[in-house]
Amino acid sequence: MASTLNDPASFLAYILPFLFAIAFHEAAHAYVANLLGDPTARLAGRLTLNPLAHLDPLGALAFVFIKIGWAKPVPVNPNNFKNPIADEIKVALAGPASNIALALVSAFLFHLIGRLTGGLVAQIFLASVYVNLILAFFNLLPLPPLDGSKLLRPFLGFEQYLRLQAMGSFVLIFFLLIASSVYPQFFNLILIPVQTLYQLFTGQSLSV
Repeated sequence: MASTLNDPASFLAYILPFLFAIAFHEAAHAYVANLLGDPTARLAGRLTLNPLAHLDPLGALAFVFIKIGWAKPVPVNPNNFKNPIADEIKVALAGPASNIALALVSAFLFHLIGRLTGGLVAQIFLASVYVNLILAFFNLLPLPPLDGSKLLRPFLGFEQYLRLQAMGSFVLIFFLLIASSVYPQFFNLILIPVQTLYQLFTGQSLSV
């Protein structure tokens, strides 16, 4: 399925699922943060499913070229939480959890509608399963600005944690470049669970 990204016609089927997946992911962060007492993301206009509010140009380009991408992180002020460390982790996990849920919904729609219609409709639902699983597991990596970096806060000093977050996308891009050229097997950390759940959800094999 992922190999179809090399075909311009098939790649179009990935655009809508990708945009909706990143919007859903970031809106989930904003919603949970607001629910836990921090309105920062909501006041910044990030509690929305409009993908333009969440699009990160570098993350979008990464998705085009290496099939893994990310969105612009929502602003969060942990000082507004009752339990700053625990609540920030809850907000972080809301994004990947929302993508897993969206992958399940997409798989259900594939079985309900896609198998009957076939063609582009089926491909869009399958692409949505793939894209959402990729976003979920990729974002769990403990690298800024990904959600997994928030899981490091209990184990790092606050100053060290802030320095890590401040480096943002540059650390992530550097790491991806090194990993893809020096240790390509690194991506199996993401692809193995993605392939396993993709086949479980859809009954289809995933070639990458």
